[in-house]
Amino acid sequence: MAQVLEFRLPDLGEGLTEAEIVRWLVQVGDVVTVDQPVVEVETAKAMVEVPCPYGGVVTARYGEEGTELPVGAPLLTVAVGAPAEEGDESSGNVLVGYGTSAAPARRRRVRPPRPDARPTDGVPRTVDSVEGPAPVPSASASAASTRGHRADVPRYLDGPVPVISPLVRRLARDNGVDLRHLRGSGPDGLILRADVEDALRAATARGGGTRTTAVTAAPVVPAGSAPDSLAPRPAATTAGTRIPLKGVRGAVADKLSRSRREIPDATCWVDADATELMRARAAMNATGGPRISLLALLARICTSALARFPELNSTVDTEAREIVRLDQVHLGFAAQTERGLVVPVVRDAHARDAESLTAEFARLTEAARAGTLTPGELTAGTFTLNNYGVFGVDGSTPIINHPEAAMLGVGRIVPRPWVYEGELAVRQVVQLSLTFDHRVCDGGTAGGFLRYVADCVEQPAVLLRTL
Repeated sequence: MAQVLEFRLPDLGEGLTEAEIVRWLVQVGDVVTVDQPVVEVETAKAMVEVPCPYGGVVTARYGEEGTELPVGAPLLTVAVGAPAEEGDESSGNVLVGYGTSAAPARRRRVRPPRPDARPTDGVPRTVDSVEGPAPVPSASASAASTRGHRADVPRYLDGPVPVISPLVRRLARDNGVDLRHLRGSGPDGLILRADVEDALRAATARGGGTRTTAVTAAPVVPAGSAPDSLAPRPAATTAGTRIPLKGVRGAVADKLSRSRREIPDATCWVDADATELMRARAAMNATGGPRISLLALLARICTSALARFPELNSTVDTEAREIVRLDQVHLGFAAQTERGLVVPVVRDAHARDAESLTAEFARLTEAARAGTLTPGELTAGTFTLNNYGVFGVDGSTPIINHPEAAMLGVGRIVPRPWVYEGELAVRQVVQLSLTFDHRVCDGGTAGGFLRYVADCVEQPAVLLRTL
């Protein structure tokens, strides 16, 4: 007898709590094999294909393309053959490299489907379902069905409040939201980030400050006040196009906002004559073999500078009130894509030569534009190199990539008047800037780092000392 197993959005690792369905790779009625990719989703880190751990016939899909689902929400159901021994119907490798595991044993117990389960594709469920809450059309649809209803507000007085992640709990705590008065829109009443944000927006719109007892988007009406249908509405804002802050763009917004809140940054800059560096690169590429990129040479200069000034290759543990100097240099670099700015990370950049750095920069850039970077390739950076000169600008005061301590900015290299060997000449000039966390070092260290970088740009032979 066939058994229907429900496949839920797996834990994608790296603190990711939600993903957006970009493209379904299977249809209802399709036969899938174990570990076959069934849906393409976009997380705050990258675009990934999610493989299904079951083999059988797809009986239902949950969530249309463009729907954002929390981790743990149903994705699809698969009718498999006769029940086998534990571990036979599942590979256990839901998403290799993302910290997944085999489905728990309790999911093997069968019970009839709940009458309120409605798959988004309209296909009724006519076979038994695994134990657990019935699938919902999507996380957003579930949220829509609960928002604005204040009846049966959950009061978690005797135990912990079900919250999807510690980050959401912290968001609520920092903004004075009482989670005990929220009704979550996730599976089994799980409180999602959107629930907390909706409560904050509702409180702000009504001029009630940040402290709220809202149920998702609607705050609890104080005794004696008018219900929502009679309460005055805030004036409409100026008309315009609304673009959701989600996916990569949402992650960038959150990270930059946190950096601005937590890091007391300062910026210093210097102009440098890059003529000799450009000549050195041309000489390298004239000898044959793989071409060396300018970014790779700048990265090599960065790693040499960080060896001399390790204070800038560090992070701040705010809870312990300690500066943590890091042993390895994992060099991030800014890459612009159609989905927004991402920062891929070159692992162990300090141990690579210019040729290896060139190859790795090219590989990561191509993966970034294709949307195939893994979370591991987008995290754990220790220092960032930002080549904003590719946008045709000379200078910038960038925001530090939290939790790093510094970022080197490189402007465009253009011909300019320059005093060279006592005479006015036209030279290839670049502006370099260093934005640093003033907690990890003072201006003397930051200035020494930037001056060393400028010296290497002006006289590449300086690097021979560290080879």
